[in-house]
Amino acid sequence: MFTVLLLIVIAFSLLVLAVFWFGGERGRLHHSTRAFFHEAGMGFRGVHGYIYLRWTPQYIKTLFRLTAASSKTTKAEHWLAEHYHGKVLTHDHARAVVTLNLPITRRDLDQIVPYHTARDLVLQAPPDIVAYECVCRHGRATHCEPTRVCMVVGRPFTDFILEHRPQSAHRLTREEALDLLEVEHQRGHVHSAWFKDAMLNRFYAICNCCKCCCGGIREMVERGVPMVASSGYVAQVDTDACTNCGDCVDACPFEAMTFNDGAVVRTWERCMGCGVCEVKCQIGAVSMARDQRKGIPLDVRLLA
Repeated sequence: MFTVLLLIVIAFSLLVLAVFWFGGERGRLHHSTRAFFHEAGMGFRGVHGYIYLRWTPQYIKTLFRLTAASSKTTKAEHWLAEHYHGKVLTHDHARAVVTLNLPITRRDLDQIVPYHTARDLVLQAPPDIVAYECVCRHGRATHCEPTRVCMVVGRPFTDFILEHRPQSAHRLTREEALDLLEVEHQRGHVHSAWFKDAMLNRFYAICNCCKCCCGGIREMVERGVPMVASSGYVAQVDTDACTNCGDCVDACPFEAMTFNDGAVVRTWERCMGCGVCEVKCQIGAVSMARDQRKGIPLDVRLLA
């Protein structure tokens, strides 16, 4: 019996190595793979991180299928949110990441990233940034365009993506990254900083999320899973200036803007302070206000 078990373990190990060598590395150990495992280690977190980075589209599609398979929110989804989550950024704070001119190494930002794990911030200055195909958009049967709008931030992640998926990514200059943020902001998409335990327990990407495709937003709105934390701001509606046109209601990705007796109202509990309503209001009747009850903003200028 022991011999049979041993043979099964050996066969499984050989299969894993074959998938890694021929499927992941294509017969050549990449420099970025060495760099990633040097930081992550060869344990479960390192292997998990490698799988996530190397096969991100397949990883996300699998998550979509698993959540869609259950009509009710599961404990596994809440567990996932603790290990894989986002922090909404205002447009100004997203720009601050791109223009960072001092390195940051801050561990355990529990007051800013209110989850039990994956809340470190390690950035070089200036940060290395790569535009990457949005796996959430590609994971939907119909999706928004364009799709290369996600921004992987910092090494070793950027080097890994460029080496392993060069057809899906390209490096951005600071100006190009700022332009991408501006274009996505004007489209009414949410800037969010993403953290994951398998990504060295830290921040690794800025996503520019649309409400129809983003898995994190849909998990929050449709299933009540706290996948993203507030920016620390809330929307305020100037009722005297508001014409109740409904543009902000249509645009709000978190369904925080609604009509009540024909007037636009904001639901405080739902508002994540993304600023989409502000940019979509043509008459300037919506503004963003700091709200301490919504947590501390992720402003890298205060952390450097």
